[in-house]
Amino acid sequence: MTTPVIKHLLRAALLLGLTLPAPVRAAEDTLAIANMTFRTGPFAEAGTPLMDGQRDYMLMLNERDGGINGIKLNYDECETGFSVDKAAECYDKAKGSSLVIQPWSPAITLELLPKASADKVPLLAPGYGFSAISDGKRFPWAFNPPVSYWDGASMMLKGISGDDLDSLRGKKIVLLHLDGAYGEEPIALLQAYADSFDFTLLPVPVAAKEMQSQSAQWAKIKAERPDFVLLWGWGAMNAGALAEAEKSGFAMDRLVGIWWSANDDDLKLAGEAAKGYRALSWNLPVPDAEAIKDIRKYVIDAGKSQTPVEALDKHYYQRGVLVSMLSAEAIKAAQEHFDKRLISSEQMRWGLENLKIDDARLAALGMTGMVGPFATSCASHSGNGSAWLVQWDGSRFVKASQALTADREMIAPLVDQEAGKFATAHAPWPLNDACKE
Repeated sequence: MTTPVIKHLLRAALLLGLTLPAPVRAAEDTLAIANMTFRTGPFAEAGTPLMDGQRDYMLMLNERDGGINGIKLNYDECETGFSVDKAAECYDKAKGSSLVIQPWSPAITLELLPKASADKVPLLAPGYGFSAISDGKRFPWAFNPPVSYWDGASMMLKGISGDDLDSLRGKKIVLLHLDGAYGEEPIALLQAYADSFDFTLLPVPVAAKEMQSQSAQWAKIKAERPDFVLLWGWGAMNAGALAEAEKSGFAMDRLVGIWWSANDDDLKLAGEAAKGYRALSWNLPVPDAEAIKDIRKYVIDAGKSQTPVEALDKHYYQRGVLVSMLSAEAIKAAQEHFDKRLISSEQMRWGLENLKIDDARLAALGMTGMVGPFATSCASHSGNGSAWLVQWDGSRFVKASQALTADREMIAPLVDQEAGKFATAHAPWPLNDACKE
């Protein structure tokens, strides 16, 4: 067993020993939230900071506020190692008690959608999962705010074209993607754009075993001489792509990644060689945000977390904080609407469908600048949020664009088509007939 694997196993064990509060506490005095984690396995380097951010925010609310409206949060982790089979086991353990469950991969999301719909348990997949779950009428129990993968693909094209998609006519764009449900997610939408704006799309898959060595893929890219490469990477694939791009002499400012390819640690490995690389991100790290200061005060400095202090300013950690914020805000909305402090999973579903995260709310949460405003509704379970391009300056990511939004007219037909296919394939599929929007 390698040293990094031992490190992650030990760290996971320590964190599980610090789970908030003990999972066996009585349901009547806690609000249970289950999270499927991947602190071990092939993507642990990404999973650890994401889970640290989620956990630390929940713990901060318990320590600073006594929970939410006086009810403590029982945040429980179930380790999957990113395995669909293990995730299904975790779901079965949590579905009877958790207000919401986070699946953490498109493949796991697709596996759990029918189960969660039948069990009436909300699935929360912020910025990931099957993009069509943004259709609240067909997927009343699934949510992917503040943006979907299809939103991300649309915004990436806006970003590389300077918001002038006609400028892409006649150009060639490679989609370098992880081979699997995650990497294949943007292909249909990007092809629709290619057909509409007369550019060539060339998908180039990377198998999991090839993530660190992509010589064959980059040989093809070099031969094709594309105008842009869109990096739909994950885990070790990001560092592998950056290394091969440098070796191939591909201009870094023409390599643009999705938000999972904006990992500070991946770029630090590349250093100056990756200068100019851009990525889309639906969150921006704000080191002096009041919410981060409170996490430092009530959790980190108080010795209640194993999170390294240097992680607090990074994309993945702060994204994890925002993911937990979504759950907390849905709980608050449901508590107020139903005039109950101990809400049910069905009431939690209402809260997730009625999130209103505007500038005023972000200021009140101490999260100004960390994420753009958005609002979920019966029709939109993604919230139609925004994202920014960030650029690596050789030592850190800096903001490189104004807030970008997705083209709803391009995305809506695909959402309708794919949501309809899923419902037909899983008939009889329950719809939210109350959704008239």
